[in-house]
Amino acid sequence: MDTIASLFSFITTPVSWVIVQFHTMYGAIFGPDTGWAWGLSIVSLVVLIRICLIPLFVKQIKSTRGMQALQPEMKKIQERYKSDKQRQSEEMMKLYKETGTNPLSSCLPILAQSPFFFALYHVLSSIASGKTVGVINDSLLASAREAHIFGAPLAAKFTDSAADMVKFDASLTDVRVITAIMIILMSASQFYTQRQLMTKNVDLSVKTPFMQQQKMLMYIFPVMFAVMGVNFPVGVLVYWLTTNVWTMGQQMYVIHGNPTPGSKAQAHLLERMQKSIVKHGKVRSRRERNVIKVIAAKGRERNEAERKFVKGLGLARLTIQPDGTVAKGEPEVEAEDGTTPESGPKRQQPKRLTKAQRQAGTEPSAKTSLQKDEPQDAKPKPAGKSAPGSARQAKSGQRKGQQRPKHPSKK
Repeated sequence: MDTIASLFSFITTPVSWVIVQFHTMYGAIFGPDTGWAWGLSIVSLVVLIRICLIPLFVKQIKSTRGMQALQPEMKKIQERYKSDKQRQSEEMMKLYKETGTNPLSSCLPILAQSPFFFALYHVLSSIASGKTVGVINDSLLASAREAHIFGAPLAAKFTDSAADMVKFDASLTDVRVITAIMIILMSASQFYTQRQLMTKNVDLSVKTPFMQQQKMLMYIFPVMFAVMGVNFPVGVLVYWLTTNVWTMGQQMYVIHGNPTPGSKAQAHLLERMQKSIVKHGKVRSRRERNVIKVIAAKGRERNEAERKFVKGLGLARLTIQPDGTVAKGEPEVEAEDGTTPESGPKRQQPKRLTKAQRQAGTEPSAKTSLQKDEPQDAKPKPAGKSAPGSARQAKSGQRKGQQRPKHPSKK
């Protein structure tokens, strides 16, 4: 870890300068040598970095959803070119280029945050070794070594021995209890973040290998954090726990307000929107208008939650408009297959025949104008040439229409 951290030593000075500035501010409130001053300085560093990474986070969301949408096409390419790996890679790259999707975009926030993480690790390792680093001089070094967070020094690690604790004037038990709690919280927050992504914000109508990969990462990442966490100083654990909590909250905000189409989170969002629109009779926010615009533009491509949303508004005699608003009027009738009146003319159902017509094998319109105008004294045609089932040729006392054959036993 020290070797990796040394590779990012070029950013050590900026990171140490930011920590010192925050320490000056919090030191005036809590005291310069307290754990609160140094701990809150690290937390503030995380918040500042994550605010700067928000544009990358937005790009990560778009890339992740783009990859989810491409999974069926990618699966087809893999099956089509099973034996030709080179052609498979070429088709994959072509697909990414046509759709403007970059698989590496989902890793951008982690990659962008890595230099700051290793720079902070390098700073805290130098403090633990009693070496000045960046803008941290001898006086700040002595202050940081005296700072304790709930009895654990900033530079102490879970794997340190009792002899190492003598340098920090701390108890080994306190250090291991605090670091163990922080490692558990760090792993749990990572697991919950990934779990809510899998259970609430994934399109359940499409089963793809991407979902299986995400499910594996849900269990792998917490284990990795637990194994690596025992070698992290307390200050780095504070940093990583803070960034995990930030990611969890940020993910909850995105899932609540901008979920993946076809997911459970989208169904819950549309239910809330439907209740609000029906209650007030109009769309009240820009976010709701944008959601309705997308649903209106989809037409027959709507998923189950979106069709349910349109149907629910229709029961309240409200119809969605292309501009994202709703209008009062006749509800939009939608068939089970997702078609609407605009998708084609309504199919006419044939008229039901009467029992006599079914027996005679005639249609309701079988009586022509010639039959209507036939005079009463017209001579009947010979019985041999008459059409079967004709009412005029029926004998008196017999039922009109085609006769049911008698059972052989009654002949």
